[in-house]
Amino acid sequence: MAALERACKEIIETILFSLPNAYKGTVYRVGGPPGMYVTRITSGIWDSERNRIVWGLPENSDYNPPGKPWTAYRDEPGRPLEAIAWCVERQKSWTSENPKSDGRSVRLQVEGVQEDCHHMEPVLVRKADLYLGDQPKLDYPKNFGGSMLWHDSDYVVVAVIKIHFPPDTIKIASPETRIIKRLSRILGTELLSYQLKEQSFDAMRHLAQAKLNAANILADSLRNAITKSGLIFSLIKAELGFLREQWEKLLLQRAQSRLTKHQVIDSLNALLQEQIGDPDDELVRDLIGVQKKFVDLCLSPERGENWVCMQIESRWNNLLNKRRLPQDQVSIIRNLIEELKSSLYIGKAAELLGHCNTIPEGLKEEWVNLIYRNTDRVDFPFLEALIHFLSDPRLCLPYQEKSRKSLIRLKALAQIMDELEKNTNVVLREVLDSHDEQAMYSMLNHA
Repeated sequence: MAALERACKEIIETILFSLPNAYKGTVYRVGGPPGMYVTRITSGIWDSERNRIVWGLPENSDYNPPGKPWTAYRDEPGRPLEAIAWCVERQKSWTSENPKSDGRSVRLQVEGVQEDCHHMEPVLVRKADLYLGDQPKLDYPKNFGGSMLWHDSDYVVVAVIKIHFPPDTIKIASPETRIIKRLSRILGTELLSYQLKEQSFDAMRHLAQAKLNAANILADSLRNAITKSGLIFSLIKAELGFLREQWEKLLLQRAQSRLTKHQVIDSLNALLQEQIGDPDDELVRDLIGVQKKFVDLCLSPERGENWVCMQIESRWNNLLNKRRLPQDQVSIIRNLIEELKSSLYIGKAAELLGHCNTIPEGLKEEWVNLIYRNTDRVDFPFLEALIHFLSDPRLCLPYQEKSRKSLIRLKALAQIMDELEKNTNVVLREVLDSHDEQAMYSMLNHA
């Protein structure tokens, strides 16, 4: 429980340091089925001088330990609607930007008292990653309509993060909410690690009794966990993409003559919806979906350009071959696709780099080469260099320190998985050769 509380405190601290307008954070743990108890793990709030974060659960709340079961907070007729029920059932965030009209504020509905502005973000973990070995058949609870929770989802909700803001400083889909969503993924990774650790201890105790057969089960479980290291690499790539976005925004502040990837995609989608016609057309829906997906991808410029050619440009060619558009419209579309390819190289564009005269040329060149490098695996020297660069205040990126801390945690987690992979075969050989139950248990516990 101490490890769980420590992970929750770290994520609250990271969010409060990253968002100057945030002043309080809480993490609620969502227990397993069928009870789905939601329990407040810890809360942190800045003191009056904003010098330190004060921790604890001083308020009276139904969510303080032992928590509140699903049947007591889900949406039901005649019961006040709760934001946490929305997050758990729908696996979507809830932003209260106007507490006066917050339809899921229990205090407003029951006591007529406004809450403060806040954002609640569910922490999602893939079902396939949550269990060592085969997934058990769990009896997930049902909503009031009788539908089983998360039946069609690949994810479960393991926690909910709630961040409080002063009035009029938080909006739906604002940059702050996107940052909280990104950081919730990191908490999900840490909670997954905590869950795997707890399950590993249970497996070890079983192995001490079952000897050879149980050792085989452990081998499968550990190897299965190691294969999930791709999740860590995905988070590293996402953080690298976030750094590229920060860098490109910094360059564009000094020269607004270039379109960003997001702006070009918005223009292409607008053309699809306004000029092409029927939004129910399968080709149109498919192209809009592919273009929206591209916005969220974290690819190097070269790979991104290849993706545009293979996935977006080819679909546009197919659509234009089937639809007869005026030549001027076709030219606009072709130009926008070329602009999209060009936008991927904004962070490396010589004319934009020339405007950025606050950073020494040598540092600028090394930084650009680093963040736009093609990576297809966890590269520890690369991560070390990236973390070192982010400690340099001359970069002046808006979320530079947040990214540095995130990469430090991800690097540590990747190193643990790498070390685990190297040691697994050695441990298993010794376990399989051991005929002493106590020696087996001691060795596995050390592993």
